[in-house]
Amino acid sequence: MSARIEPGLHREIAGYGGGDVTACMNCGNCTASCPLSADTGGFPRRIIHLLQLGHREKLRASLEPWLCYYCGECSETCPRDANPAETMMAARRWLTAQYDWTGLGARFYTRPAVQFAAVAGLGLLVALLFALLHGPVVTTRVALNTFAPVEGIELADWTMAAVLSALLLSNVWRMYRFVMRPVNGAAIPVRVLVGEVRTFALHFLTQKRWRQCTGPKTRWFKHLLLVSGYVTMMLLVEVFLRWFQTDRIEPLWHPTRVFGYYAAAVLLYASGDFLIGRLRRRDWIHKHSEPTDWVFLVLLFLVALTGILVHVTRLSGLPLTTYWLYVVHLAVVAPFLVLQVPFGKWSHMFYRPFAVYLDAVRAKLQATAAAAPALDRAA
Repeated sequence: MSARIEPGLHREIAGYGGGDVTACMNCGNCTASCPLSADTGGFPRRIIHLLQLGHREKLRASLEPWLCYYCGECSETCPRDANPAETMMAARRWLTAQYDWTGLGARFYTRPAVQFAAVAGLGLLVALLFALLHGPVVTTRVALNTFAPVEGIELADWTMAAVLSALLLSNVWRMYRFVMRPVNGAAIPVRVLVGEVRTFALHFLTQKRWRQCTGPKTRWFKHLLLVSGYVTMMLLVEVFLRWFQTDRIEPLWHPTRVFGYYAAAVLLYASGDFLIGRLRRRDWIHKHSEPTDWVFLVLLFLVALTGILVHVTRLSGLPLTTYWLYVVHLAVVAPFLVLQVPFGKWSHMFYRPFAVYLDAVRAKLQATAAAAPALDRAA
């Protein structure tokens, strides 16, 4: 099969961050030092080779960038300081933009000012909507559901969830097409696709491959906490909002309070820890940051911080402060979800386990194809 060569592809990827692929001499040290490349292909070396040659279609069909968990071992041991780990990170950002059919992902990753303007614009839009549409302002007590009726907020939540889910799933479908089209021209058996769903679920819930990386296991645990925190918060907001946003003071052991405190604590701890690490830049994995990395972490931290502050002021009986903080909270939540779920770093939470799933499907297809000749001979 012929493939179009684009010598300038590595410069396009450089717009998404990344190391210097022109410095790489293909010694293979990065692949040899990677604890994850043994059973899934020769990355990062293969990805760098594709960039050097300009194989756009092969890069777009590759799963290796998602199977890399960014431990940094390859860059720390690179004799040419080519920084292959950052190249893999840049390839993930590029692939995220390739899956996105709207083109917004590419703009956000390559033009930070566009993303900053989108965050500010969405936040101001939320504030304007509340200024025009909020309910009566009760000042004698905290009446949040009078100021912001839970039915209206719930409808807005469900509408936003439906739109964002449709965008994300359409991007996932494009990822599937890019990856699986070169594998098999025929239809993939449904039993194979369904049979490996458990692989997706396992890696989505546990991110177990991360534990194979070098370095302290606390990094895997912090990411697991982070994922559990915002999954919990999204369930509370999207599914249990009528119980979560209430003017009643529920007992401390009430499930909405227990899970709400857990989500807030985990999100504040994990996002705060990652922000401090990027500010200090002591560890190798925190030495290189793109604007999109900061936007994701800062918004996530502010989502948790403003959310818990709304709860504190509500318990303290401060009505006006509660209402103002609630508007600020939603002005942060809206750009975080709208920009990060289908276009930004949040989508990695879905793409990575889906890549592990597709890798398992391809392995099953290849094993079946390899066994077919032997079965024919035996017959």
